[in-house]
Amino acid sequence: MDAATRIPNLRRNPAALIALAWYYAGNGRGEKDMVVLPYKDSLLLFSRYLQQLVMESLGKEKDLDGNLVYQGIAVYGNKGSTDQHAYVQQLREGVASFFVTFIEVLKDRQGDSAEIEPGVTSGDYLFGFLQGTRKALYDNARESITLTIPEVNAHTVGAVIALYERAVGLYASLVNINAYHQPGVEAGKKAAAEVLNLQHAVVNALRQSPYPLSLVELAEKSGFPQEIETIYALVRHLHANQRSLVIHGNPGYPDVIKIAVLF
Repeated sequence: MDAATRIPNLRRNPAALIALAWYYAGNGRGEKDMVVLPYKDSLLLFSRYLQQLVMESLGKEKDLDGNLVYQGIAVYGNKGSTDQHAYVQQLREGVASFFVTFIEVLKDRQGDSAEIEPGVTSGDYLFGFLQGTRKALYDNARESITLTIPEVNAHTVGAVIALYERAVGLYASLVNINAYHQPGVEAGKKAAAEVLNLQHAVVNALRQSPYPLSLVELAEKSGFPQEIETIYALVRHLHANQRSLVIHGNPGYPDVIKIAVLF
């Protein structure tokens, strides 16, 4: 795959073709979502893998020059074989805010396929679903990409993963962003750590109080009056799991509850 994706001839470089297709479909700004439909049960998790790869790599607020660009491509999908009914109605007739990636596998399975009816195997039905869905979308001017692999095995799955990694890198170059850092992910981790620190402060404030506290009082005594919503969520969580504290009153009415240490 390294060799295949370094070919300078565009039409012979699969990663470049994919990156340009994404760029064209979304006008270089991620204006359309990517719906991934692999027609093979063993590729069930592949759409989720692409979701992580594409959205984590391309979802960026700023470009390499520091300009606000809000780049990214939203990705969702599932198996085309059994789950396409959950999508196809809207894909064909609803808001045209997407493009589809079909993943076709030529070889049905090791050994013979079971016949569903005389002369028609389960693999034939799967092939029919893919081609029929693809044509139905095309007939209604809905865009799609089809990636065809010979069979599903360790070699081809590894190759496809490598292919999409390189496509992501090329697309990032086209839109002038850094695909290899994750400030949003780091911000989420930092925020989670802050919530855990807040939890310690809340529990300590309750332990030092000789009487139950209202939510407002607890936020003030914890030293974080501006975090009252997060503190409310924290005390509900701890109360529900019978840890550290107990809520007196209905947790659905935060104005009137009192919170005390759970002994």
